[in-house]
Amino acid sequence: MPVGAGDGAVDNAQNQGAAMIVTTTPSVEGHAIVAYLGIVAGSAVVGANIFRDLFARVRDVVGGRAKGYESALQGARQAALQDLMAQGDRLLADAVVGLDFEYAAVGTSMLMVSCTGTAVTLDRRG
Repeated sequence: MPVGAGDGAVDNAQNQGAAMIVTTTPSVEGHAIVAYLGIVAGSAVVGANIFRDLFARVRDVVGGRAKGYESALQGARQAALQDLMAQGDRLLADAVVGLDFEYAAVGTSMLMVSCTGTAVTLDRRG
């Protein structure tokens, strides 16, 4: 699924201000991949706090969603994605294909979100 400008896409000089395409697919429909520039990655670590932990435990008992954790996780996912896109921008990539997110517990109170993909140059001729 491509990430568009509304999701914090990065501009670069090579594609003349067009938003960088980030997709989980191995290609970009309608555009041939001209060059593979390398693997790019981003990561973010979020820590839990005592109040969010307490409310999450209550939610586990009574049911429902832990909004505090969901919000922290979404923020970490966006930060990791921004890191990945910044790396692609430094390589003058038009797109990042094959995006994959990974999640891991760090210690007892932190969560790491990382993402990887392949930076590519596209043939943008119509």
